[in-house]
Amino acid sequence: MTLPPATPADLAAVKAWFAELAEHVRAVDFAAARHLFAEDFVAFGTFTDFMIGRELAEDNQWRNVWPTIDGFVWQLDEARAMVSPDRLFAVGLAVWDSTGYFPDGKPFDRKGRATVSFTRAHVGDPWTATHTHMSLFRGTPDVSHGKKPSKS
Repeated sequence: MTLPPATPADLAAVKAWFAELAEHVRAVDFAAARHLFAEDFVAFGTFTDFMIGRELAEDNQWRNVWPTIDGFVWQLDEARAMVSPDRLFAVGLAVWDSTGYFPDGKPFDRKGRATVSFTRAHVGDPWTATHTHMSLFRGTPDVSHGKKPSKS
């Protein structure tokens, strides 16, 4: 079965989720980002292969990445979404740009991609992530050494 294209409203809501996440990443504000994720969401990441739960993802992934990078933005014009016929489940795909830092402080392009699954209780509600898989493009160093304070 082929899914129909996402409606403009559903795609806009997926893009809004990505845009809000980027704001929190740039601000290093973990608490403000929590509502974007289901409490029991499942994630793959750089520092932990398989995480179940928002708290585990925050402790083992977000806190190891967000304070070490700058300029995190999604390429939202290119973002895609596939939405279920009832419009209560979606998969969003997007590419990001950011700046990472070598141990000597020199910057490098830190680009990657993400696949995110979403649910919501009612059509028109904001999306909540139930799964994320974020990965860096080949050849990108997997550790950044920046040091920004966290807001939360």
